[in-house]
Amino acid sequence: MPKNPKPLQVMGIVNVTPDSFSDGGEYNRLNDAIDHVAQLINEGADIVDIGGESTRPGSFVVSEEQELSRVIPLVEAVQRRFDISISVDTTKPGVMIESIKAGANLINDVNALKETGALEALAVTNAKVCLMHMQGEPRNMQKNPHYDEVVCDVKAFLQERIQACENAGIGRDRIWLDPGFGFGKSQRHNYQLLQRLQAFHELQLPLLVGLSRKSMIGHATGREVKQRLAGSLAAATIAAMKGARIIRVHDVKETVDAMKVVAATLEGEHL
Repeated sequence: MPKNPKPLQVMGIVNVTPDSFSDGGEYNRLNDAIDHVAQLINEGADIVDIGGESTRPGSFVVSEEQELSRVIPLVEAVQRRFDISISVDTTKPGVMIESIKAGANLINDVNALKETGALEALAVTNAKVCLMHMQGEPRNMQKNPHYDEVVCDVKAFLQERIQACENAGIGRDRIWLDPGFGFGKSQRHNYQLLQRLQAFHELQLPLLVGLSRKSMIGHATGREVKQRLAGSLAAATIAAMKGARIIRVHDVKETVDAMKVVAATLEGEHL
């Protein structure tokens, strides 16, 4: 386990995209997105994660200009109106820079700062970064993913990216890690990662996990995307009990309650 692990935090998802797998098109208008952020905050979110480009399996890249037009007005509005940590889910250095200028304090990068210029963009800021593992890229990542040993391979990748960050001047105190459930993994890989999540504590950095409504939940339950709340809560609870500290979800209110029970259990409290 990491030394002095941070309290459990819930990150609420805000997709301003037309094609995200669960809520694409629901918050495309700025006022709708702001209302959704307000709802997530009222439900107990510690962080909101704003994304302007879908990373679902089979999705394609959008232009930097289009992503900026989706993301920056919302980041600015949230920064003005609410007292909440703002994350931006992006792989593009230009979007990272402008998002941080607008008020974001975390960059959530599914590409782990591998894009040319991304390390340099983050290094000159005080923002945190979440480094995620992905095999391939969204448009092809689910085509026969292969690992010699998935936990060891993912851990080795994250260690390499941590070192790249440190070499660029991004300190460990600014780095979170995400093993990338559903990003270039079979269902077997996903559940192996969840079962052995505690192995990532050897890296001594906070773990963020995103399991909410994903296909691994549907695979186990047989439920369609918006019928996966119970399965998502079960997965979030397992991850938190195994040491994840930031839980990224669509259903904030229910997850906050689940994490309160996890926290009470971890602290040995008796109700």
